[in-house]
Amino acid sequence: MPRYPRVLKTALGTLVAALVLACTAAPAQEEGKNFRTLAAAQPTSSPGKIEVIEFFSFACPHCYEFFPLLETWLAKQPKDVVLLRVPVGFNRPAWINMQRAYYALQASGDLARLDGALFRAIHEERRQLFDEQSLADWVGANGGNSDRFTTAYTSFSVNNQTVQADTLAENYRIDGVPSMAVNGEYVALGSTFAEILDNTDKLIARVRAERTSATPAPKHK
Repeated sequence: MPRYPRVLKTALGTLVAALVLACTAAPAQEEGKNFRTLAAAQPTSSPGKIEVIEFFSFACPHCYEFFPLLETWLAKQPKDVVLLRVPVGFNRPAWINMQRAYYALQASGDLARLDGALFRAIHEERRQLFDEQSLADWVGANGGNSDRFTTAYTSFSVNNQTVQADTLAENYRIDGVPSMAVNGEYVALGSTFAEILDNTDKLIARVRAERTSATPAPKHK
């Protein structure tokens, strides 16, 4: 067996390790396949955080299926990630009423309690909760404050929020839900919910790495 100098052995070992790492490293994300980049970066509302937006609708069956996966995903996120949920209207009357319902529940303080329940009522129980009165009655019957909900439902604040939500969806070029956007720069793509969430994680890591590389190294005195 040939004998190699120690330095050469070390170099060979390093080269082999690098080749193994290159062979086993995860493939790079591909623009147009795993994600798309927004033509114009959008402002975020969470300074110092990596902001993720889920575009969704209570009326969307796919969003209902995605909801428990999203909750599990969110529970695993580190503290530098914040999730915002934006209901879309897509110019559909029932979906617009679902936008109002989301923001009215938020205003009345009942969103956390009734979020998943509203999804289940629509998609499991087949309840037709697509108008103000039906929604208010359902909120009251399920432990929420129907009076506060009704007051908020047609308020200026909720009207303004639905307009802003539609504008945001247009700016992000969202044409289907659920969709996940990262830090005002990227939209995750995928053919399954698992792929969308995996690509969201990779985009979060990308943003985190971009921030690290952009931070100047401390000067030593």
